[in-house]
Amino acid sequence: MSMCGIAGLINLNGDPVSPVLIQRMTDAIAHRGPDGEGQWIEGNVGIGHRRLAIIDLSPLGHQPMQSPDGRWVLTYNGEIYNFRELRLELESKGHQFRSNSDSEVVLHAYMEWGPEAIPRFNGMFSFALWDRQEKKILLARDRYGIKPLYYSFQGNRFAFASENKAIITHPRFRKVLNKAALYEYFTFQNIFTDQTLLSDINTLPPGHWMLIDPSDPTKRRVHQYWDFDFKKPETALSREEYVEELNRLFVQAVQRQLVSDVEVGVYLSGGIDSGSLTAVAAENLSNLKSFTCGFASNSRSGLEFAFDEREAAESVSALYMTELYQMVLKSGDMERCLPSLSWHIEEPRVGQSYPNFYAAKLASSFVKVVLAGTGGDEVFGGYPWRYFRAAQSMAFDSFVDAYYVQWQRLVSNAELHRLFAPIAADVKHVWTRDIFADVLAPKKRDFINNEEESLNLSMYLESKTFLPGLLAIEDKLSMAHGLETRVPFLDNDLLDFASTLPPHLKVSWSTNRVRLDENLPGRKTDIPLNPREKGKILLRSMAERYLPETVVHGRKRGFAGPDEAWFRGDSIDRVRALLQDSDSPMFEIIDREAASNLISDHLNGRRNKRLLIWSLLNVDSYLKLLF
Repeated sequence: MSMCGIAGLINLNGDPVSPVLIQRMTDAIAHRGPDGEGQWIEGNVGIGHRRLAIIDLSPLGHQPMQSPDGRWVLTYNGEIYNFRELRLELESKGHQFRSNSDSEVVLHAYMEWGPEAIPRFNGMFSFALWDRQEKKILLARDRYGIKPLYYSFQGNRFAFASENKAIITHPRFRKVLNKAALYEYFTFQNIFTDQTLLSDINTLPPGHWMLIDPSDPTKRRVHQYWDFDFKKPETALSREEYVEELNRLFVQAVQRQLVSDVEVGVYLSGGIDSGSLTAVAAENLSNLKSFTCGFASNSRSGLEFAFDEREAAESVSALYMTELYQMVLKSGDMERCLPSLSWHIEEPRVGQSYPNFYAAKLASSFVKVVLAGTGGDEVFGGYPWRYFRAAQSMAFDSFVDAYYVQWQRLVSNAELHRLFAPIAADVKHVWTRDIFADVLAPKKRDFINNEEESLNLSMYLESKTFLPGLLAIEDKLSMAHGLETRVPFLDNDLLDFASTLPPHLKVSWSTNRVRLDENLPGRKTDIPLNPREKGKILLRSMAERYLPETVVHGRKRGFAGPDEAWFRGDSIDRVRALLQDSDSPMFEIIDREAASNLISDHLNGRRNKRLLIWSLLNVDSYLKLLF
């Protein structure tokens, strides 16, 4: 097993691939695999790999890896947690293995079952497989989008990589800003489509594989092999039975993901997701290292903050006797990391990312693998203030309209038009409401009959959009520091169970429903809900086995800093400098006066536009690096 970086290039006109170009591609993502590198080149096809060794540290796990008969060449990034079971099945069919790596299992599984092998993999992965006999290449990505995979057709070239920075190293690649994707981002603080901020580079969607014949790339085949399906259980259990089954699957998921030949640590915040992970991991590992980030409790302007979860993290650490390492962030840390952060995450995604950057930096100083609680909210109902926005019987299109308003995270439609006035003609074809509706299209029906159907639709949308955004940030910023992040809540068996939980075990519809501005992270602590009737009801019941009452039924907090106040206080000079920067390429696209008015509303305390300001800073930084 290894967390890695993969890359490849095919010259569609038949010209031979230069080893120098493949080397340049893998060098661009060397941070993803500091433990080794490899190339395989044959004629017009070149494949590269960077390795971060986690399991089977021997040279036998070296990639690109060729099948015993020489037909297949694999470059792979990921962890298949059920690889031992698959290996036994393949050995019973006559396959012989040289290594103890899951990479070799992926290769032999494809030899045996073809694309039907991919749904069998329980883990996180992206890979490319070149068929030397048929002269075709297959790209594949895990169910949820934990591991990234980008591809590009430009000129006479097809290229793919774990990060688009590898693709753009080609000297003939034309870097053109994708204005439509930027317009989409400034609606959702995310990109729902498969576009990136660079024209001619796309992401392979989660749960998909793509087969390409370089002799006729227009006939490429894209296939979705898996999708989320939140629905009623076929057989309802008692509440106690649900808790028992959830605990069994959760422990199994964590134990599966503790397998490693290097040390494993855990992120520990003040919530039930990371707390439960820590509890189970500590019961299976001795001297577990845990990591948390907090925020300075005051600023130069005298403002006091209540964003720090270190006290809760310390209580869980003390309970399970983990080694707890902490980092305290200040406003200057946010500003300091922007250039590096923007380069690594490439296209910006949901929320502020700098706490994740520093958490990964901290953890990577001690371990190579860390467990994270990502996915717990999305699959167990952790965002009740969002679901309630459209929780009623209504026509499907009315549901889309109601929920679409919820997801205009940065600016409203009217503000978006003013903000992008300089490129209005270039984005006039982009209807973000239609982009939003397209995500829900696979679940379209005439009418939403009840709150249960509404909840399942809401969770489907968030799992298809918000979750991949979080995972993209988690992957890029951990790999920026040579760190592998594992996400046990996205174990296949655990998620399949969670997707059929009755809604009353996720969210209580009897709670006082509130309208919450996503710009106000601290306000999540003030939601007037009965603590026992929040989201993630069943998960809280299970967590009572492991965690103190104050953690299990504490107020919901996101992993976010006090940006609202920082942008009005310690970081105000940085924000003003952005508006006055005459060299910023961003203001060739965005109207400076419209941006200034929105930021002034924040600085003057009239509105909270912290997410917009963070996004402007991030995009400005990335465009300067890119162009």
